[in-house]
Amino acid sequence: MAKAAKVALLVRLEAKPGKESAVESFLKDGLAVVQDEPATIAWFAIRLGPSTFGIFDAFPDEAGRQAHLSGRVAAALMAKAPELFAKPPVIEKVDVLAAKLPG
Repeated sequence: MAKAAKVALLVRLEAKPGKESAVESFLKDGLAVVQDEPATIAWFAIRLGPSTFGIFDAFPDEAGRQAHLSGRVAAALMAKAPELFAKPPVIEKVDVLAAKLPG
């Protein structure tokens, strides 16, 4: 049975002009990294507009969310931020009220 998603992160990213393809590639590459995070039970890289991107990921508890925030994807995101993004990533901690996940 799948773990229940209780908490999540909603990250909003604004690509620098001309960096949209690089941001898209960076986000797609992030999937391989989160595969190794057992507490990341759902992870989505999304495009909200021509230069606006996002990440939505869900966790069973606060410990899982904190493990992700101190993990490799978060570190890579902050390291690449000055190069790829027009402004710092906006990272919001959110609660999951209801979810449908496989399993």
